[in-house]
Amino acid sequence: MKHDEIDGAGLHYAPCRYGLSRIFFRGPKRRLDSPYITFIGGTETFGKFIDRPLPALVERDIGWTCVNLGCVNGGVDAFVNDPTIMATCHDADVTVVQVMGANYLSNRFYSVHPRRNDRFLRASTVMQAIFSDVDFADFTFTRHMLTMLHAKSPERFDIVVSELREAWVARMRNMLNQIGPRTVLLWFSREPLTDAPWDARPNGLSADPLFVTAGMVDQLRPQVLDVVEARPSEIALSMGTKGMYHSPVQAKAASEMMGIGCHQEAAAKLVPALMRILQQAA
Repeated sequence: MKHDEIDGAGLHYAPCRYGLSRIFFRGPKRRLDSPYITFIGGTETFGKFIDRPLPALVERDIGWTCVNLGCVNGGVDAFVNDPTIMATCHDADVTVVQVMGANYLSNRFYSVHPRRNDRFLRASTVMQAIFSDVDFADFTFTRHMLTMLHAKSPERFDIVVSELREAWVARMRNMLNQIGPRTVLLWFSREPLTDAPWDARPNGLSADPLFVTAGMVDQLRPQVLDVVEARPSEIALSMGTKGMYHSPVQAKAASEMMGIGCHQEAAAKLVPALMRILQQAA
């Protein structure tokens, strides 16, 4: 789905594309012939239903062009296999990479859509052998599939989780190698960055980023300049959808996303880290 097809209930996303990338990003389109910071990530980075999402707030506060390459329902696969995005990030002064879920990438067990990474495409023969009692034709979205697999057999499901985590670390390393060392990882989530078992957390399979642990992020620290944790406060969360642009039928979807206060707090945590990096590079 193109970003210009997303109904923002009066909010105009000014969809644009860069180079040969097939992804529509949030505009207005930015010039890349002067210093800039890139942001890549999922729906939160894109800022669905929000007038001034995180990248726009950072740009306002530090005065550097911030290119929003967030992708609605995007995961690592939406970026790592796109040469235009990787080149744009490589040429940036700094790239902020939002930590995205391990469920949003193709792996030995199943394949996802190359851009809409929440879409399930097919199960591998290995997956079909492990879950021979499941009809994978019933699934359109990865999270629905994973929920049903866990309900079918928590023991067999652990094999899937282990594969997703290994694939995530390998794919992230690949992406960070392409981007280069001027990178900041951003944990922008209601969830704590922890090694606690995923099924012991309150949100379970509804969590974002799903299946990613502190230990997995630690494996990536040698490849980045900093890891910024932006977990919103109760005050920010209590604002709910206040100030967000959505139609009545989108109210539930909007309520499940991080609102304006969450983006403001994330910017407040990210700006000092970016300023230190830019000053050191000057």
